[in-house]
Amino acid sequence: MKLSPLFLGLLLVAGGAVARPEPEQKMQAAVLQAHDAAYRFSTLDLDSVDGQRHYRLWVGKPARPAPAAGYPVLWMLDGNAALSALEPAELEKLAGGQAPLLVAVGYRTEQRIDRNGRTRDYTPVVPGLEAQVDPLTGQTSGGVDAFLDLLIGRMRPMVAQVAPIDGKRQTLWGHSYGGVAVLHTLFTRPGAFSDYAAASPSLWWRDGAIVAEAEGLAGRLGEARPKLLLMRGTAEPAQPRGPSGGDNEGPARALVAQLQQVPGLEVSYQRFEGLNHGPMLPASLHRVIEGMSH
Repeated sequence: MKLSPLFLGLLLVAGGAVARPEPEQKMQAAVLQAHDAAYRFSTLDLDSVDGQRHYRLWVGKPARPAPAAGYPVLWMLDGNAALSALEPAELEKLAGGQAPLLVAVGYRTEQRIDRNGRTRDYTPVVPGLEAQVDPLTGQTSGGVDAFLDLLIGRMRPMVAQVAPIDGKRQTLWGHSYGGVAVLHTLFTRPGAFSDYAAASPSLWWRDGAIVAEAEGLAGRLGEARPKLLLMRGTAEPAQPRGPSGGDNEGPARALVAQLQQVPGLEVSYQRFEGLNHGPMLPASLHRVIEGMSH
């Protein structure tokens, strides 16, 4: 799959900005306080291989029994923020639909967002760089493959000890840098999940480094037939602190158009009218959950 000149031009225009720091917010998850709920949550803890990042998984198990093939699973990156975005009434409705097992992959912190952890875990290695350092945060980047090895090799078996899971129905959702991690997983390990939900992925990061990874995807699909849902708010700038207006959706639409040419990959795009980057986290997660509530 070749990248169009228009797409590359859009990415170059979108690069090189300074990110607006997210305000410090504490994690507040009403779904963990709910009693007699349709979902009951337990926790699993583990560390990164280098011992520098400390993960906490919140596993939400529906009250209804597992299907014969096991529960479908919704994996949510930025788990602390994802749990903070969920509402008890929403989970009640979800429990009446597909009733997936919910796995919020977060960090052992009181903060809603662990900037340092996610910078390392959700970004790919950029070939040719002497130092893998995020241009916006100054933190170490390039650890997404080690993180995915941990998620697939250790986290998934740990979750399977809590409840039976259906390996053929696994959805990975992520927002912003988490959306980059979702796309990287699809582009490099397309059979790892059945469904990929990338919300407001940072396509501008390192002048479109994540987009370059899509090259040759058709040859890596094998027997996998994954689905990708890419979501974006119409009020989001094309770059952090970038100006609003113009064709801010250009890079996302161009990527979707490129990926729709890949045989065996089902791609859809959804725009959220009037939403900016921050509100896209809960909105995109609600959209994915709504789709699993039928």
